[in-house]
Amino acid sequence: MQFDKAVLQIFANYCVAAAESMAYTLVRTAHSTFVKETEDFSCAIMTPDGLTFASPKTLGATWYVGLDYSSVIAMIDHYEPGDVCMTNDAYSGFVATHTPDIVIWKPVFYDGEIACFVGGHIHNTDMGGAVPASLSRTLTEIEQEGIRFPPCKIVNAGVLDESILRIMAANVRVPEQNIGDFHAQLASLHTGERRVLEIIERFGIDGFKAGMGALLDYSEEQARTVLRSIADGDYFFAEYADEDSVRGKPMRVALTARIRDGSVEMDYTGSDPQLQSSLNMPTGGRERHALALVGLVYVLYTLNPDILLNTGMLRVARCVLPEGSVVNAVKPAAVGMRSLTCKLLHLLTFGAFAQAVPDRLAACPAGGLSILSVKTMNPQGATVMASIGPIGGGAGGSPSDDGEDGSGANNAFLRNTPVEINEAEVPIRITRYGVAPGSGGAGQYRGGQGLVMEFKVFSPNTLVTARNRDRARFASWGVRGGHAGANARFTRNPGMPNAEELDNNDLVVCMPGDVIRLVGAGAGGYGRPVDRDAQKVREDVLRGYVTPDEARHVYGVALTGEQLELDVTHTALLRDEASARLAGQSAPAFSFGPWRDAFEAKWTRARYAALTTLVAGVPVQWRYFIKHRIFEALDARIAADPEQCADGGAAVIHALFAELVAAYPQLSAPA
Repeated sequence: MQFDKAVLQIFANYCVAAAESMAYTLVRTAHSTFVKETEDFSCAIMTPDGLTFASPKTLGATWYVGLDYSSVIAMIDHYEPGDVCMTNDAYSGFVATHTPDIVIWKPVFYDGEIACFVGGHIHNTDMGGAVPASLSRTLTEIEQEGIRFPPCKIVNAGVLDESILRIMAANVRVPEQNIGDFHAQLASLHTGERRVLEIIERFGIDGFKAGMGALLDYSEEQARTVLRSIADGDYFFAEYADEDSVRGKPMRVALTARIRDGSVEMDYTGSDPQLQSSLNMPTGGRERHALALVGLVYVLYTLNPDILLNTGMLRVARCVLPEGSVVNAVKPAAVGMRSLTCKLLHLLTFGAFAQAVPDRLAACPAGGLSILSVKTMNPQGATVMASIGPIGGGAGGSPSDDGEDGSGANNAFLRNTPVEINEAEVPIRITRYGVAPGSGGAGQYRGGQGLVMEFKVFSPNTLVTARNRDRARFASWGVRGGHAGANARFTRNPGMPNAEELDNNDLVVCMPGDVIRLVGAGAGGYGRPVDRDAQKVREDVLRGYVTPDEARHVYGVALTGEQLELDVTHTALLRDEASARLAGQSAPAFSFGPWRDAFEAKWTRARYAALTTLVAGVPVQWRYFIKHRIFEALDARIAADPEQCADGGAAVIHALFAELVAAYPQLSAPA
């Protein structure tokens, strides 16, 4: 059966509507706040080979539109009608990418053969393990991150295997939540199966088969058209997390995007070695792993909002993911906080493509989004555990508008949890929740503001987890003269004598009366601040986003009187002065903020390239250790003789590595 574009779009709409129905069923029947409110889940309709060709557009996570289930589907020997399979093991097929994500899939039979699969995942609030919520930067092995299930049948020909659920319930902290959410997943699959069969009845089985392939092919065609609109070239960018471990060193991820005639090679060579923390990504080195290409999906969708979102669009890409690196960790590396690294890869991709099409992409969105969870007791003494929402920041300023405040860009799919729901389900009192004034980067189009949440706890030994804490040091960059956004902050008992800055800690034990405040990072601005419309600057001042002093000195806008009216004459003088100062100067492509500028003055591109090349040549279990020793040795060398290291060259890294090999001769021993 042949599809013209009109009929293909109709078919696509039917399939997306079926996936939306799956998502709606899941949201309406889930037990945990993190699924029914925050919506950290996915739903998918897949080809018999496991390629996702339809997913929801308005509900759930947007990371998984290109997910390939083929590896886990192949791990099940035989399928019958009514079967449902599951896994949450990150190293079994590399589809479930950390323990809290339970991935399930179900064959849809028609006339005795598998027409397609329906599937999806949810993020469980807890899967057991060493810490509540199962995730922390402190963990170093996947065995610490909760119970794991390799690919297995949980429903055999319509009969639920209760023994597997009993094993799960015995190993998690709030079993009623997990079991309730799992039944919601099953209901979602049943909805998807029913809706798929309706589509087959409408289009016929031959039409359905042809439609699946046509959707994938058309998405590929659209993606190649977008890439052909971008000049061929090699575009390098680097991004950083504040820490690679608890109170560790900065972590770098690097990308060279090589665009050639409608295709792109995403080469992550130069990224940090596999870490002794849970920031590692389990990709298996697969050249089109969905998590390594989420940033590309966002870029393609930004440049063509009509593109069909499915695995076909990823055919234009090929990833290089060095084994034993943070983007392709090997077992038993902990991977629970791989989402922090994944989000850095989004920003990394945005930065690479911003060099190629600077007039079409926004500045950096706020990174460092934290997922707050609370484990405490209610007045009756029962354990309560729930996610109380994501706290991050907004979108970067774009070539035509300000960034969205509070949530946006690659974080927009995570919904906030209403204060009323949080206080009804968790015995805490939320005392502040809103945007953090002044956190968005200045620009012609300013960056989105960060969020702030403050709450009080009432029970002893209440444990607050703040997964993915970051951006306390490195900032979200501005572009084309726009300024970087403000950093995130995490504080216990702010404004009190016993106030404590918690930095990037992600596990905090609280006592009755303690107050926790988390302020998300701001996004980067786009364009020079002095080019911003003066009335918009006044509006920002009235909202509390900018002070009158900042309006004057950053934006060149003068305000006067109690009503802060625009002083047109004085503003014109200030902006003339700014124009004279900037005359002949091109706006910087990126504004990274002082922390990154200082770091890259020491750790130049040449030095970091030498570091990652050298550590890639030693056994995986040594790489993190060697990285840290070289960081410490370089700091000592610079302190002892700054002039010797002032050239930024890589020779000093080679010399320090040679000293380490001499100190640890086993590094040079034959394998």
